Amino acid sequence: MHGSEPTAASLRTFTITGGLGVWFKQHEYIEKLNIQAILNASAGQEEIVKELLVTHGKIPTLIHDLISVGIWKLNVFPVLCQLQDFQPKSTIPLYMVIHHEATIINLLETIFYHKDVCESAEELALDIIDYCHRKLTMLASQSSSGTSKSKDRLLPNLSIKASTLEELKLQSEDLEFDIALKCLSVLRYITDQTDSLPLSVTNWLLNTHNVPCVLVELLQHCPWSRQLQKYESGRWVTVPAEDQLKMTKLDGQAWIALYNLLLRPECQAKYNINNFTKGQLLKLRSLLTEVLIDQLPNLVELQRFLGHLAVSEPAATKKELVLEQIPEVWDSIVKANSGKWKAIAKHQVKNVFSPTDEELQLQAQRWAQTYNMDVMETLVPDKPKCGSCGSEAAKRCSRCQNEWYCNRECQVKHWQKHKKACDLVSESLKRIKEELKT
Repeated sequence: MHGSEPTAASLRTFTITGGLGVWFKQHEYIEKLNIQAILNASAGQEEIVKELLVTHGKIPTLIHDLISVGIWKLNVFPVLCQLQDFQPKSTIPLYMVIHHEATIINLLETIFYHKDVCESAEELALDIIDYCHRKLTMLASQSSSGTSKSKDRLLPNLSIKASTLEELKLQSEDLEFDIALKCLSVLRYITDQTDSLPLSVTNWLLNTHNVPCVLVELLQHCPWSRQLQKYESGRWVTVPAEDQLKMTKLDGQAWIALYNLLLRPECQAKYNINNFTKGQLLKLRSLLTEVLIDQLPNLVELQRFLGHLAVSEPAATKKELVLEQIPEVWDSIVKANSGKWKAIAKHQVKNVFSPTDEELQLQAQRWAQTYNMDVMETLVPDKPKCGSCGSEAAKRCSRCQNEWYCNRECQVKHWQKHKKACDLVSESLKRIKEELKT
């Protein structure tokens, strides 16, 4: 049995009113799987985590968990922060719950590229689309109004101790930007598979949520780009003047998603383009420059489609009698707990976020073990291999202690691929160690 299998098999679906101690344990499991999935994907290795999650039927579990914690952050966390009698001894428990949503969407972004992952979402495919649409609509709204909360570093700076609830609230707000951008990637991967997903998925993307128009708004304002800087791998990086017109990964995800939704046959057959939608889509013509098309040649087909659309009258609305599924997770959780958010917050303050010193110490030690190099080694089935060339390795990354190399040259060559996982592990461990000292 592979070291990750018990972890994947242990994932469970739970309710928002349950003890958050379950979330803490779940966070440990998902964080380990997330780190391993990133390591495998960045090294071009067999994606064992993806296979285990599909085999054990855990993709719907991850989606349900993602939506649950998103609802908790939206409805319970603000109430909890306003309770006058809530003075937590440590912010570790709250931080872990806040970061849990980002961890899950990061894992889904890593594995949703694969067709079998999209298909294994089953009836919750509409729920993940609905979730991503909520995040992207909010991002587009903030971008168009100039109120985007993007800052110099959107992932929480784990090296800075968050000693107050106000700082945690700011971290939670900052994470929303990064989560939304990961939703863009997940949504694009779903559009790659519309030919093998239920018709209700296509209809939900095109007509219920009109995702193409949301993407147009995002491409117009490009919240992931600003003067001389672009957002990459969880942070803003300065881009040389000669590379300013170079397409970023996020640009590519948005354009490919649009290409899929407008040009794939099964999408063209379903999309109801009215005068408003036509006007929105034609805004793309000014963005389809020669420089852009040179970088993504398939966009010339999108350019032709828009040219034809410009001189055509919108077709009559397609009326089809189709029995469709609808997303249920978000609405069912909100409906079941409506009016109970304050009661839930008070219950969790008493039973979850006020642990004894001994419980806090044991809890923090368990989380520290999540990033412990010996624990992570149990996820690797064979002797350490060089992350760059694949040869047997004896030297470990001194920063995160997770990746192996056969020599310094391979380590330097592999850094750009390893950097994302390295930041995730080393900064989280540093944060936890600082909390343990208090």
